[in-house]
Amino acid sequence: MTLGRMHGIGRKLSDKVSKRARFCELDHLVITAPTLAAGTAWAESILGVTLQAGGEHRRMATHNALLRLGNSTYLEVIAPNPAAPRPNQPRWFELDHIEADALPRLVTWVARTGDIASTTTRCRRQFGDIEPMSRGAHNWLITIPPQGAFIAGGMIPMLIEWHVDKHPASELEEKGCRLRRLDLFHPEVDSLAETLGCLAIRGEVVMHQLPTGQRPYLVAVIETPKGPRSIGSAHRQ
Repeated sequence: MTLGRMHGIGRKLSDKVSKRARFCELDHLVITAPTLAAGTAWAESILGVTLQAGGEHRRMATHNALLRLGNSTYLEVIAPNPAAPRPNQPRWFELDHIEADALPRLVTWVARTGDIASTTTRCRRQFGDIEPMSRGAHNWLITIPPQGAFIAGGMIPMLIEWHVDKHPASELEEKGCRLRRLDLFHPEVDSLAETLGCLAIRGEVVMHQLPTGQRPYLVAVIETPKGPRSIGSAHRQ
């Protein structure tokens, strides 16, 4: 992980990580929207490429559209599925609270680990319950914070452990897009650094200090066939 040098923040988190620590990797970006059509159209208008249909998450009553960003990285647009019965638990990504006229936005990210149980124990943060999940033939374990809320405004990732033969991103259509960098903007980067340092994230994740009281947000810089494009929280667009 790399730290930005805004407002004097410049140390590398890897310096604080034990050599024996298990590394996590950025797995995917998450965009939410009140409808899948609205979220997909928003992402496509910014990136200039088409997303492809994903599938349904029956336990959460959600569905998604996807964009490959590499062999093991992708972008996900996710929304409530109006055709599915309301779930018995809160939907993830705060989708129970999304307004019908809300703008799509990049809300958080998900980090991949090979041992989700030991990673959550080692880092001693309340990532939430580890739950089994599926979409079609894909199965995985994922941390879901209480009430489906975000951790640190979405800056701290949810954790995922895939139980598949090959990463789902490798099965997506190649659109010539790659994640160049994920920027995290937050007024309390020191507290974030401790957790993200424990996770030992591999990949271009950069933190930037915001003034106290400002709302945290994320911006992903994605290389596309038409050049680099930035996609992030709606209030920053």
